[in-house]
This record gives sequence, structure tokens and C-alpha cells, in this order.
Amino acid sequence: MPTAGVSAPSGFEAVGSVAVRTSATTQHTTTDHQTTDGQHVNATAGNEGSREHTPLAAYDEVPEGHFYDPDAEYEPDPEYAATLAPDAARQRRERIGPTGRPLPYFPIPGPLTDHGPAKIIAMCNQKGGVGKTTSTINLGAALAEYGRRVLLVDFDPQGALSVGLGVNPMELDLTVYNLLMERGMAADEVLLKTAVPNMDLLPSNIDLSAAEVQLVSEVARESTLQRALKPLMQDYDYIVIDCQPSLGLLTVNALTAAHKVIVPLECEFFALRGVALLTETIEKVQERLNPDLELDGILATMYDSRTVHSREVLARVVEAFDENVYHTVIGRTVRFPETTVAGEPITTYASNSVGAAAYRQLAREVLARCHAE
Repeated sequence: MPTAGVSAPSGFEAVGSVAVRTSATTQHTTTDHQTTDGQHVNATAGNEGSREHTPLAAYDEVPEGHFYDPDAEYEPDPEYAATLAPDAARQRRERIGPTGRPLPYFPIPGPLTDHGPAKIIAMCNQKGGVGKTTSTINLGAALAEYGRRVLLVDFDPQGALSVGLGVNPMELDLTVYNLLMERGMAADEVLLKTAVPNMDLLPSNIDLSAAEVQLVSEVARESTLQRALKPLMQDYDYIVIDCQPSLGLLTVNALTAAHKVIVPLECEFFALRGVALLTETIEKVQERLNPDLELDGILATMYDSRTVHSREVLARVVEAFDENVYHTVIGRTVRFPETTVAGEPITTYASNSVGAAAYRQLAREVLARCHAE
């Protein structure tokens, strides 16, 4: 992985290993859970002499006006370190990540001069409650924060992705269902702008459940979503599809349209059991429908190293899938349920939180993997 010589994205200035957000960046209104953007910088970046003397705030309580960046070269907060590795001292000394492997440095990506064609990522796991929707929202928001144009596709009839971005699915006249099933329907008629700059949404509601039945009689039914997204490819850098918790026809459509699959996996035994079935489905889609489809990575979510069970599950996943497991691990935090109620990503709701830092790191890791191809 490259570690140096990376330019800062638009609206940022490089400071050490992080970037200072400049006044050119979009300003956010201060609320009781948001800070006014403009002076966010790593707690000790650019202040080499004070690194050993500047104490960091407690878990999820970063000082006002700072980004909490786990990649920065300062002494980690002990409570934060405890959520990532059982031996915090070894983690600091050897830079061992929570997966037990050396943790690479994922550089802050530079700005883009043009956009498209989009990489399509399917966020897929047939088990519910593993963090698919949370990861779709926050990965998309982090990619948008780094200057990428992002489209999120709510492909679950429950409409959780739409709700998580402050949209009431029951009040929608047009959804991704209409885009799939009605000839002549333009994507622009369905697209919604989100509160996050550079991030748009194709919303969904319960109507989408009818598509699974209606598509059965369609010619090339597995490629319906792929055809619907094709006109949008040049407008975005990344399209992230939030799949429903099943391996039915809608999920097969998402896999047929996608270039890559991210599998969020709760660090819990029952979630681990279904991964073999999912990888088998991915292989079938590769063979029969989409030879370009790749398993980009398995994303460990809801991780807490203070429990033996979480550590054992993560160790088994790494043993089985090795480099297909992301180095980034998403820990448990009360901030995620709060963001759902607020209807916004954690990167704006709690910009300084550990959860926001984790998804920014995930975005950098996804970009680094794509750049390495």
C-alpha cells in the first residue's frame, strides 16, 4: 500500500498523516450533536512536541473541533484500543490490527478531476441484523466526504436504507420498484438528493416485494437492475446496493449488477454459519450471470474484543478467508442506533466518534483496494 505522496482531497490541506478541513468544505449547522465544520483536525497533527503530553478524550468523546482518526501516529486512547485488541500494548508496539494482522496505512485519497464510470458494490448477507444498512449509509457518506460521487440503492422492501437517511418510505410516489417494472421510467424521476453532498438515493418501500414475483415471468429477469442502473454509471464513482436479507431474486439481481460484494458479518456464531451459503451463491452468479463479480471483502461488524466470543469468531473468519477480510473492523457503539433515529450518517451526526473514524478508514481501504487493481 502506498504510504506517502498522497494529495489531500478538495477542501482539505495535508497536515502530517491526516488532512485539515479548510473553509472551502461544505459547512454544517451546529446542533446538539454536530460541530460546526471548518477546523476539524487530528488531535495532535502538526504538534509533534506535544504528542506525549496531550491526553485524548474518553471513548466516543473526542475534543471539540477534532477528528478521531485511529490511523494517526499518536498514543491511542486506552478505552478505544481495548475495543480493538485484547493486548493494547502489543497493538501500539507492532501496529497489529483487530484481525491479528499488521495494519496497513490507508492514505487519504486525492481529489478527482472527473467522475465515472461507477464501481457497483453489493452489500450482501442473507442474515438480517448484521449491519448491511448501517454500513451502506456510512460507507457511502465516507466515500462522498472524500470527494466521490455516490449513489445508494435501497433494494430491500423494508426500506431501512431510506429511513436511515430521513426518508419516509410510505410517502413516496416513485421508488426503485417503478424504475425496475415500468418501461420508460427515467432514473431522474426516482432519484432523491440526500443531506450529504455528493450522495444520492434510489429509495424503496414495500412495493418492491411485488417485484420478486413479477420478475419471474420477465426475460433476463436477473439483469433487470443492471439495465436500470446502466444510464447512471457515468454520473457516479460508486453505486452501493443495500440488499435484502435473503438470497432471492432481488439479491441475485444485485449480484448480477455488481462488480464487487462486501459481506458485513456480525461477530457472532450464527452469522458465521451462513457465510458458506452466501459464498456459494456468489460463485454461482459468477459462473452463470456475472463473471466480473468479485468478493471484495468480509467486513466484521458489532465487534468487541472484550468478549472471547467476538475474538474467536473474527479469528475463524480470518483463518477461513485471509486477505478477503477487511483490516477495518466496526466496533459496537451506541451512536449507530442514534443515527438511525436522526436520519443521517454517523459521519455527520457524530463526526468525532469512533464509529465515524472506522467508516472513514473503511472508505480508504475500499478505495485503496480499487486503486490496487
